[in-house]
Amino acid sequence: MSAALGLYRLQQVDSQIDQIQARLKVIQQTIENDVELKASTERFSESDRKLKDAERTLKQAEAEFEKQRIKIEQTEASLYGGHVHNPKELQDLQKDVASLKRHLQTLEERELEAMIVVESAEKELLSAKTGLEDVRANLGIQNRYLTSESESLHKELERLDSERKAVMSDLASQVVTVYDLLRQQRRGIAVTTISDSSCAACGTTLTPSQQQSARSTSQLFNCPTCGRILYAN
Repeated sequence: MSAALGLYRLQQVDSQIDQIQARLKVIQQTIENDVELKASTERFSESDRKLKDAERTLKQAEAEFEKQRIKIEQTEASLYGGHVHNPKELQDLQKDVASLKRHLQTLEERELEAMIVVESAEKELLSAKTGLEDVRANLGIQNRYLTSESESLHKELERLDSERKAVMSDLASQVVTVYDLLRQQRRGIAVTTISDSSCAACGTTLTPSQQQSARSTSQLFNCPTCGRILYAN
């Protein structure tokens, strides 16, 4: 087997390995950094925060309303308890009760508004929770498929690794060194073929003499433009 043929086979195996590793990387990123799950989780967290804020506001409004109600009861008790006889003081108490009741009405309106906000926040949180559960369920199905694919790809990598070792055993170490260097320099493609009298990688037209040199079994021939090793099949 010529060195060019051996390197061409090695290139085919390495290209398959590169594709599988790239796919495995995508699978891992998809599982770990799912955009939809992240968005749904953030929406749920934000909805939960809004509800807690709304509940605090409602609780405060209820407390203020109750405090005002008790104050009115106390003022009315003073007004109708028979302990105050001075007309001026009675008149002042009547005014206080009227003012307190007006403010109580305002506080009641605030409490109702807070209740509406809480109800709306509860609905929003329920919707966000349902959405998050749906995404998780769908993601679970997707992840099962991706995990299954990942397992198959790892098995294929094991097979390719064995094939690569077999091909490497027939190649001289200095030839492999040249190949590895070209792989680094040429984005993973160190060996290419001749297609329509041209380099299949860069498209450079090759003369008949150059094509004949590429067919030689005694030495490697590099594309005069891109430098890749040419294999004439």
